[in-house]
Amino acid sequence: MKFGYVVVFLLGLVLGFGVSFLGSGSISGFVVADVGAPSDWVADEDIVVFDDRVVLMIENATLSSYSGSGSMKPFFDEGANGIRVVPFNSEEINVGDIVSFRVGGRLVVHRVVEKGVDSEGVYFVVQGDRNLINDGKVRFEEIEFVTVGVVF
Repeated sequence: MKFGYVVVFLLGLVLGFGVSFLGSGSISGFVVADVGAPSDWVADEDIVVFDDRVVLMIENATLSSYSGSGSMKPFFDEGANGIRVVPFNSEEINVGDIVSFRVGGRLVVHRVVEKGVDSEGVYFVVQGDRNLINDGKVRFEEIEFVTVGVVF
């Protein structure tokens, strides 16, 4: 009987170590597969640097702040300031972009890890960078903002 417990323990240990070394992720970091960087939403000519300030020429931009959930670490966390815009159409949003959408009245900010088309139209699969499970399909109509910059 004790032999069975030892085998189960060793099997769990081996599987735990195996999972921790798969792909680019790790058990301690919960980093999802690398899907690439966000799209370049701000053109070089729209960034103006002066001696005493930096001006970003982004139409209809608003500021955002983030909760300390940790789901987007190390990209950003509580205390970072986001610059966000309302997207005009689904073609503007790509894999790697950071989008905001509501779940139960709460604004969630996660990365697009997949973009596709099904019988209902364009969808985006989104996931926090440190989350092991994605949030499922989000439709363009559900996306409120795209984060175009983060200032720490």
